[in-house]
Amino acid sequence: MTDSPTAEQQPEPPPPSTPTAAYHLHPRREPFEHGLLPIPKLIFTDGTQTLSLLKSTLLSSSSNYRVSSETLSRVLQIPIEHSRILIETLSSVLHDDSDPLVKARTSKEIEEIGANVFDLLVFLYIQSYKRLLPKGHKDSAAVADVWPSTSAFDGFLSALSPLQLVRSNSRRSMPSQADEEAHQLSYLQKHLGNILSLLADSAEAEGDESLVLSMDKFEHLGFLIYFGERGSERIPLSQNTPFFANSDPDMPAVPVPASHVLDWLLQHISSTLEHLADRVSPKENGPSSSSDQDVTMADVGTSSVKPSSSTRGPSFIEGISKSSYIKQASDLKGTSVKVVNCHESVIYILAPLRYATVYGCSDATIVLGAVGKAVRVEHCERVHLITASRRICIVNCRECLFFLGVNQQPLMVGDNHKLQVAPFNTFYSQLEEHMNQVGVDPNINRWDEPVALGLVDPHDSLSHPAGVSDVQTESATRLDPDQYTHFVIPNWLGSDQAGSTKDNPFPLPDAYLASQQKNHKNLVEVKHILRETQLEESRKRELSTALHACFKDWLYASGNIRQLYCLQGE
Repeated sequence: MTDSPTAEQQPEPPPPSTPTAAYHLHPRREPFEHGLLPIPKLIFTDGTQTLSLLKSTLLSSSSNYRVSSETLSRVLQIPIEHSRILIETLSSVLHDDSDPLVKARTSKEIEEIGANVFDLLVFLYIQSYKRLLPKGHKDSAAVADVWPSTSAFDGFLSALSPLQLVRSNSRRSMPSQADEEAHQLSYLQKHLGNILSLLADSAEAEGDESLVLSMDKFEHLGFLIYFGERGSERIPLSQNTPFFANSDPDMPAVPVPASHVLDWLLQHISSTLEHLADRVSPKENGPSSSSDQDVTMADVGTSSVKPSSSTRGPSFIEGISKSSYIKQASDLKGTSVKVVNCHESVIYILAPLRYATVYGCSDATIVLGAVGKAVRVEHCERVHLITASRRICIVNCRECLFFLGVNQQPLMVGDNHKLQVAPFNTFYSQLEEHMNQVGVDPNINRWDEPVALGLVDPHDSLSHPAGVSDVQTESATRLDPDQYTHFVIPNWLGSDQAGSTKDNPFPLPDAYLASQQKNHKNLVEVKHILRETQLEESRKRELSTALHACFKDWLYASGNIRQLYCLQGE
């Protein structure tokens, strides 16, 4: 990509002030972790050239700086379904919760409100971002050189399962939070000039045309960056700058040269990168690489330090094996959770969340209480996931079953195999309170409307077979209603605070409701028959042994054996 010409067009700026020690400039992880879409026509590789033309077209199509999915479909020449997904995804990662798009629930509301043009431009620009390559790659140089070309290495990787693919490429199978933050900052350091040029306005200065940035346009950078520290509240960008701080809302600050803003931001990014590098243990420093050719990892600090919970970073649940794990609202300091490398376990997260990520898990049952923004499930095998959420994206998974109460269509991305979806199937006493708190609507459940996008995720730094980026990924099938069962969360897992939820808040489709009622009726009848049957003692023992054997077989076949791990600690 080309660097912004801003610096050449502006007179020499005064030396920027030294960054304050109180706060560091951090990237917002949400757009990079939950906001990237594998839609080729949304990925622009020519810097600002295409997006500048797009900006003019979008602004001329709108009288209030907002555009609908119908307009986007026409301008970007993408299917209307993709433009709706684009706006829905943007709404899930917006930085400003007061934006009316964040509160929209139905497709009609989203269409009527539309997306802000400047948020949209920033969102489209970062679609060129490529995720950090996990450390320890056995042939990272080869991947960086050949992707997306064909190689023998591609054939090796494509034969592996999602979990094997992850394990073969990383000793930890997921970059640390410090790694990802430094990688995102380095990307912004490279491209911030282009992004600012999309937000800036043209102005006449001493006879030469230049770019200036107003305070309201500057605030759109809050989509990507913010000031703050661990345990502190995020501070609006304009309130932490020498350009716009303490501006009177009735008399907005005068626009400033975009080059001055760029220099100031780059100085803060460099300061944060130095701060991240200082936190790294010397023994953990080592060569790293990235397949994003715009970011050289020699400039990025690396760390394997496991971050603690904070309002800035997510809470980690990592490495749980053959046991149970329970987290409730009082146990979480932040509003995001990452479940990583958990196997043969049952994990309950009975709390209101904004974001959740499940990565590299196998043979596990995971219950996510209420997630108001987005859930991402990646590189998982034989996982049963139960969640009430606004949105879910499933990437490179195999033989997983998803019990969903979801307000938007589930996205299926990448190399998925043998996935099944079913209606939400559980509850706990505070579930409805948590759903209300984060904005999940129980009256909207689109669990059975999965959308399959491209087979290869162009944002994934792992190598893939060439020539399949446009091939449709495998979607999910509906679970047979006869196999649908209610998942019981033990009462003793509930919070100390009583809640009002007494049943599944999502209405069941008729076929699944009938199956559930039939199973309940059969259970009542069997209990009655057993109570009324007169048998000799020896026959009773034989019947009891047979029932236990059948029950054991069912536990293992259904995966419900995992839930018994919860009883081991009692």
